[in-house]
Amino acid sequence: MAATRRRFLLGGALAGTAGLALGARALPASSEEPVTPAGPHAGGHAGGHGGGVNGPMFRQGSTVDHRANGFYPSEVLRDFDYGRVSRTDRGRPLREWEIFASDEDVEVAPGVRFPAWTFNARVPGPTLRCQQGDLLRVRFTNGSAHPHTMHFHGIHPAEMDGVPNIGPGVIEPGHSVVYEFDAQPFGLHLYHCHVGPLAEHIARGMYGTFIVDPPQPRPPADELVMVMHGYNTTFDGQGNQLYAVNGIPFHYMHEPIRVRRGELVRIYLVNILEYDPINSFHLHGNFFDYYPTGTRLEPSEYTDTVVQAQGQRGICELRFPHTGKFMFHAHKTEFAELGWMGFFEVTE
Repeated sequence: MAATRRRFLLGGALAGTAGLALGARALPASSEEPVTPAGPHAGGHAGGHGGGVNGPMFRQGSTVDHRANGFYPSEVLRDFDYGRVSRTDRGRPLREWEIFASDEDVEVAPGVRFPAWTFNARVPGPTLRCQQGDLLRVRFTNGSAHPHTMHFHGIHPAEMDGVPNIGPGVIEPGHSVVYEFDAQPFGLHLYHCHVGPLAEHIARGMYGTFIVDPPQPRPPADELVMVMHGYNTTFDGQGNQLYAVNGIPFHYMHEPIRVRRGELVRIYLVNILEYDPINSFHLHGNFFDYYPTGTRLEPSEYTDTVVQAQGQRGICELRFPHTGKFMFHAHKTEFAELGWMGFFEVTE
């Protein structure tokens, strides 16, 4: 698996096209500038330290075209879709969404395009949010060239499970279906396509976050969604060549997440990484309370690192007592150096 990633990088797919500074052999031979290491001992260490003592990133000044992609990870971070809200004849809250599947050519690294399968033309799909007890109605239209479904984690009738041969089953291109169910239990959930080959449908980008708020709201906070995933750009099913949070590798290195000192920060952390057994989240210079799946109002631990298998998720709550820039990343070096890393920028 690791050898496949190295072949991809050293073979030129990223070295010459995307410009990742991941070692001397991966640096471009043209006049384009690689990432410049900083610090008193930076000179002469680029080859031995991959992209330099600061760690690897895309070539200096080189980023993807977010406008062409049609989504922007800095906005995905705080974008909660509460749906169209009305009430049933009995006065019960009803939330409705229009979700469509489409095939999109996404620039996942500078010069590297990925043929994604998406919900609402973005990776990850929209973050759907509601309150426990709401009636939910999701109209799903398949505008993709491939068959898809929407499978929601949670408690619902079998007919609404979004799997082949049960209820509406597989939704063919050009067809629509309405999924309707109660919002329960409260917590942090997800949705994804459940059509075989399942690994490919998920790896291509068919996933999103599904939040069910408790009857009594959690304390006010600066709320962030972080969906951990990867890109198998060689399509060999043998691991990923890029790793990301909210769509684009290294995005939060280029554009750190700004938060306020002393303010409660709540991170909705979801792992939907395919082709690797686990993922992780590590925060520098701080600890957080962790609520697995968000289905309890008491934290299970106070830590700076959590590990999640695919489909696992949890809520991290913390306050930053100090200003400055604090790194976060997968505590798996290979994942971090291939895109899964970023910074919080804490201000007064």
